[in-house]
Amino acid sequence: MKKKLLALGLLGLVTVGLVACGSKDKEEAGSFSTKGSDQTIIVGASPTPHAEILEKAKPLLKEKGYDLEVKVFNDYVIPNQALSEKQIDANYFQHVPYFDKEVKEKGYDFANAGPIHIERMAFYSKKIKDVKDLKEGATVLVSNSQSDWGRLIAILQEADLVKVKEGTDLTNATFDDIEENPKNLKFKYDIDPAIMTTTYQNDEGDLIAINANFAEGIGLNPEKDGILVESDNSPYANIIAVRTEDKDSDKTKALIDVLHSDEIKNFINDKWKGSVSAVK
Repeated sequence: MKKKLLALGLLGLVTVGLVACGSKDKEEAGSFSTKGSDQTIIVGASPTPHAEILEKAKPLLKEKGYDLEVKVFNDYVIPNQALSEKQIDANYFQHVPYFDKEVKEKGYDFANAGPIHIERMAFYSKKIKDVKDLKEGATVLVSNSQSDWGRLIAILQEADLVKVKEGTDLTNATFDDIEENPKNLKFKYDIDPAIMTTTYQNDEGDLIAINANFAEGIGLNPEKDGILVESDNSPYANIIAVRTEDKDSDKTKALIDVLHSDEIKNFINDKWKGSVSAVK
């Protein structure tokens, strides 16, 4: 009986010891995780050019004492949800009008931490080589991203293909604001932005609007391949978005400082040759 009690006592001591060690390990793991979190910046980004730019920024941020982790997203909805839910520290995929629209419609408590680059939007075609060849009643395909509509209408207006009602703010213009359409162009604007490249490859329209990051993915360059190309004075800069509470944090400041550095600006301008331009 004594031997049995002694064995149980020893087992209890071992168990207590294991629990104590386990607690200690958890404390250290928790401490390490917190420390790692403080020194790691997690940014959600579109694949091109955003994620590529961030990859280039990694060693520069390392010099400032931060590890940069890039999470790639292939749509325009989840990155803001992830930021709101604190799954990431920042995101880098959207231009200012889209950001403003998301904040207004969904009530996100976000801040624009700073512009990084501008992607030149363009219309592409497999049917024509010059806009002068565009036929009466031609089909123009545009994505369902309403924040891009005014941007694209401005390109069409500059080419004298349409004219919007007087007093229309082109930033917020929709296809209902088009007053003159001399070629009776047929507009279709219910396609997901990520699928626009597929519509181009399938030759589904006469003019197809594609965001620069998606165009890059299939080897298209606005300067070389675009039928109609956005002018250089576009207000649609792509930004770093953060939660408002983090706008002035050390992490955010370090990230913006690096992305505004000459090394990153030169990388952007040299790699994309004008289809993507660093902000000045």
